[in-house]
Amino acid sequence: MSEVLTGAAFKQQLRNGTPKLGLFLNSHSSTVAEQLAHSGYDWLLVDTQHGPMGFETLSTMLAGIASGGAKSLVRVAGYHDRAGIQQSLDMGADGVLVPYINTAEEARQAVSCCRYPTAGTRSVYFPQRSMNKQGLLGYAGAANDNVIVALQVETADCIKNIEEIAAVPGVDILFLGQNDLCMSMGLYEKYVFPEMYTSPELLDATEKLRAAAQKNGVILGLFLFGTSRVGEFLAKDFPFISVGNDLHHILTQAGAYVKDVEGIAAAAGKQWTRRPSALL
Repeated sequence: MSEVLTGAAFKQQLRNGTPKLGLFLNSHSSTVAEQLAHSGYDWLLVDTQHGPMGFETLSTMLAGIASGGAKSLVRVAGYHDRAGIQQSLDMGADGVLVPYINTAEEARQAVSCCRYPTAGTRSVYFPQRSMNKQGLLGYAGAANDNVIVALQVETADCIKNIEEIAAVPGVDILFLGQNDLCMSMGLYEKYVFPEMYTSPELLDATEKLRAAAQKNGVILGLFLFGTSRVGEFLAKDFPFISVGNDLHHILTQAGAYVKDVEGIAAAAGKQWTRRPSALL
């Protein structure tokens, strides 16, 4: 396994334009987390917002990710989720993704929960897994530089306030959630799927996000399902990209196998057709 980057080095590479591809984890499985940590992705994010992970399961998933050397993040409940942020970082997560940010004040509260005083209000405690390698002072002394603070851009109000949000000290990544942003802007009601993703309204919002991030030296990220648009967003200076989640990977790989078997069976003169499913 190659040398594991510090959080500060990881963020600097992103700011230099080096792509970092990753995946969300929505299955509450430490086994899946550990296997994907060895798959070559740069980072994995445990999604406690949309996954059934309690703190004990989260702990084992983060340990599994660490075994493979991928950077680990946790999507918490929101800027108000001090307990979730605290637990995630104490368990050794390299950072957090905070959803549903609408204002600069909410962004400041999220950053504060992630940073030790006097830059923030994170509580310090020893021993914790986060401190196992470097001890209390070794970890805590560099934690404010190494922690990855990502804020999700997924509402019309966030875009409205994006210049102020991007200027909040300590914000490392602004992470575009196209699905929720389209819904917040009413684009699912205005357009036929998937036309909202290339609509003038979403393109304009994305440009406002890009401009605010670039002005303030903030890294751009986003969530995609699949790889078809990765090149497009790399060209738009989004180096931090998710290409789906673990459950989506399972479904797409299963779908590919099923399609192959249908063809193989037909070639052998034996008809086999998969059971109907809305997901494949």
